[in-house]
Amino acid sequence: MKGYLPYLLTTTATAWKREVSTYFATPLAYIFLAIFLLSVGLFTWDISGFFEAGTADLNAFFGWHPWLYIFFMPALAMRLWSDEKLLGTIELLNSLPVSLSGLVAGKLLAAWTVAGAGLVMTLPWWIIVNYLGDTDNGVIAVSYLMSWMMAGAFLGIGSTVSALTSSSAIAFVLSVAASFLITAAGWPILSVNIDSVFGPTLSEIVSQFSFMTHFSPAQRGVVELRNIIFFVSFIGLSIFATRLLIEYRRRVPK
Repeated sequence: MKGYLPYLLTTTATAWKREVSTYFATPLAYIFLAIFLLSVGLFTWDISGFFEAGTADLNAFFGWHPWLYIFFMPALAMRLWSDEKLLGTIELLNSLPVSLSGLVAGKLLAAWTVAGAGLVMTLPWWIIVNYLGDTDNGVIAVSYLMSWMMAGAFLGIGSTVSALTSSSAIAFVLSVAASFLITAAGWPILSVNIDSVFGPTLSEIVSQFSFMTHFSPAQRGVVELRNIIFFVSFIGLSIFATRLLIEYRRRVPK
């Protein structure tokens, strides 16, 4: 175990560096960041009527995150493994003396880094709301942290789905569908309908699987350990599932 941990960390770091450089060596990262900033800006300042509301907070900004991530995170993760299979480089990666878990974790961390860069670029908006009035900075700080955690969970879905196919387009569509289902599970409208038909117990169980359920407390400035554990566990599970899928596809004859 002592020898495996440095081996795992080295592989993770190497895969992370390789994937981050790939993102920024192509237009993908720049296009993602530009469209992400444009979209969250549009929904925050225009569609949500920020200035008409007359409040100095970023509730409108964070309120859109679960729904925007349904599309943006799959777009960021769709090529993580599908391109490796399409180009035939996955066979090379499988033949190298590296940790497969480290490869999966490193590639996911790279996508998570790009997503984090997008959030960092919105920090000037935090300055703006402080200038406009008395702002609860604790709520905003917690919301940023949990939004980034939630982004990692969405990317986990994208990574796992990407390991299923050699088509980035198919990976994107399937990831969007899966992301929508797991987000909508905590949608109040759906919860009310499930409650009325099947009872509150099932409604509560379904909602606990939703990213929205575990992100919402952060918008009130509440940091709950169980929500952090949920997102960390989901990301870890997605890494495990991605590795299993890659190993399975490697062993099954084409």
